[in-house]
Amino acid sequence: MVWLHVKKLVVVLIGALLNAVGLNLFLIPADVYSGGFTGVAQLLSRVLTEATPLTVSTGFLLFLLNIPVTILGWLKVGKSFTIYSFVSVATMSFFLELIPVIHISNDILLNAVFGGVISAIGVGITLKWGASTGGLDIIAMMLSRMKDKPVGTYFFALNSIITLTAGYLFGWEKALYTMVNLYASTRVIDAIHTRAQKLTALIVSKNAPDLKKAIQTELYRGITSIQAKGAFTNEDKEILMIVITRYELFDLERIIRQTDPQAFTNIVPTTGVIGFFRKD
Repeated sequence: MVWLHVKKLVVVLIGALLNAVGLNLFLIPADVYSGGFTGVAQLLSRVLTEATPLTVSTGFLLFLLNIPVTILGWLKVGKSFTIYSFVSVATMSFFLELIPVIHISNDILLNAVFGGVISAIGVGITLKWGASTGGLDIIAMMLSRMKDKPVGTYFFALNSIITLTAGYLFGWEKALYTMVNLYASTRVIDAIHTRAQKLTALIVSKNAPDLKKAIQTELYRGITSIQAKGAFTNEDKEILMIVITRYELFDLERIIRQTDPQAFTNIVPTTGVIGFFRKD
């Protein structure tokens, strides 16, 4: 378990570094804005720098914005998830201060695409290992639980505000390139992890009793058991159906690998759940 946490921490650090590289070498020099709290920090940094005598870095503002969110996440979302998310934010803020802001290319389209792709790889691997990059992820999760609306609604709302603000203040061409960046990053995250907020796992196992016990002990999710028979082997098996959030996918995959490595698992996006689904 200690080795697992060490690997998870290393992945979070690599993800934070990639995020910082995408911002300081591509997006910030081209005045193209990222999504979520990172985009908010970029906008505030530029507005404060141009409108006031203050020069406040994106990294410092990103860290500052995430402090109250981390406190809320600790109370409402979960301690382990929040700790790793805060580590991600803190190290990303550190790397943003450490890495110089330089122009790799003067082509704004290349900057928007490559900045989005590199940052998205960082976000994707962080999510894949059961953490997040903080900020909007935590807020969207809490709002989704309170209002029972898809988390994607809140991502879309904030990213729309960032895009429109960037266009209004700094020119609509910047807003269009910001949209290109958001599209590229979304596609990469989809490929590495998933944008679906809820997922259904269908697990075909010959060791279902142990697997059920392990899942219920660690995830506290309800499981539907369906008797099945292998068409080729004619062996008796069970299909375990479980609905989880995307943040639980890493833990579910780990439990399956440890308990029944031979299990066949199909993970599919879930557009909605009717009936009881534990939200906390």
